Amino acid sequence: MTSENSSPQRQLHLNAFLMSTGHHEASWRLPESDPHSSTNVEHYKQLAQTAERGRLDSIFFADSPVLFGEVGRRPSGKLEPTVLLTAIAGATEHIGLIATASTTYNEPFNLARRFASVDWVSGGRAGWNVVTTAGPDAARNFGVDDQPAHAVRYERAAEFIEVAHKLWDSWEDGAVLADKAEGVWGDAEKIRVINHEGKHFRVRGPLNVPRSPQGHPLIVQAGSSEDGKGLAARYADAVFTAHQTLADAQAFYGDLKNRTAAAGRDPETIKILPGIVPVIGATEEEALELERELDRLIKPEYARIQLAKTLRVAPEDLPLDRQLPENLPSEDEIEGAKSRYTLIVQLARREQLTVRQLIGRLGGGRGHRTFTGTPVQVADAIQEWFDGGAADGFNIMPPVLPSGLETFVDQVVPILQERGLFRTGYTGRTLREHYGLARPENKYAGAAAPALASIKRHSEWTGRAPGGKVGCQLPSRRQR
Repeated sequence: MTSENSSPQRQLHLNAFLMSTGHHEASWRLPESDPHSSTNVEHYKQLAQTAERGRLDSIFFADSPVLFGEVGRRPSGKLEPTVLLTAIAGATEHIGLIATASTTYNEPFNLARRFASVDWVSGGRAGWNVVTTAGPDAARNFGVDDQPAHAVRYERAAEFIEVAHKLWDSWEDGAVLADKAEGVWGDAEKIRVINHEGKHFRVRGPLNVPRSPQGHPLIVQAGSSEDGKGLAARYADAVFTAHQTLADAQAFYGDLKNRTAAAGRDPETIKILPGIVPVIGATEEEALELERELDRLIKPEYARIQLAKTLRVAPEDLPLDRQLPENLPSEDEIEGAKSRYTLIVQLARREQLTVRQLIGRLGGGRGHRTFTGTPVQVADAIQEWFDGGAADGFNIMPPVLPSGLETFVDQVVPILQERGLFRTGYTGRTLREHYGLARPENKYAGAAAPALASIKRHSEWTGRAPGGKVGCQLPSRRQR
């Protein structure tokens, strides 16, 4: 067996994408499944421990600030993921912890603080999956009639990440002195006021959390539209993506690596991880029977409603035993989830699927590749894309939990380890180290921005911040 220490061979990065009872929409109906698991913290702790036993790089939780889909279809309620990660952090030691958060319906200061806090709680294992959140339903939860335009959401996302980076860098690594003898806890000269003023945000800073173990929590991105790829090329450390064919995955991989280089970054510093839904059996027939059982449990009336929403048509326009209508909206007319819309339409057209067949194909992974077979066949499928220039690793999406993750860890991971394709032990402590990424340098080290101490001195002397207005004076207790 080849160890990570002795082998110079390129190795996979594997992330476990965790979702209640599993990614297949009918998984909750199996006798083994607990339909209440989506709010069971112990369920997720045990899954994280299983993934850590397999030496996986990280676990990941999707999220959206809206009740998604038809509640009759599958478990829909979910816990806020950064809160969930803090509970999981105490039950694990090594595995990375990635949560989704929207740049459209959050503010940079609060989100930067939240992920820095998770990074401290976990000892340097936090990651942020950046999304811009499509759909009018989410907008209405925040007092907005409709979602901002696609380009506007990505423009805001880019500035949001820039502000987060500045806030994470607003404390130098040596700012906390903790000098008991001199009675000095922190060095105000090493804490920066960022004074960001942009199109979407105005943030003074500094952050009220010291620079975290990773410097910047890992940045993950999941959009595959043109705007999404542009954002990933500039900022992402890892990219979760969806492809049905090797050729499509290779094209995306090459394009994004080239865009990353054009953005002035080393393409090796961005890890591309397509999703795969592995339906695993001891024999191929056993795996196929599990797939058939899950598909039989799909309720097509619910699934058709969700498909209609994705395709921006009425459910009655999608007869179950006919192919998709010809007069679907063009991609240019789609303002949210552009890449997923295109993937679904292309899949249906390429394979001439009826709506019923398409629902079955999407039931396991909502457009991600589903692969059914034995542990060796699953390992072969993973290696084919890895060796073929289509992936740096995979986002593993078990169709059923916990059994699907246990089978992958206990039966597929050892095969990948024997082939020298995956680590046999953790050699790093932080999530960045798992992904082979350096800790970012602090852009403010060396007085690139006003120090907190000088700002305070100037304010005390003049009542005015440098370059700013006279400070507002609060009334005294007597005046109140």
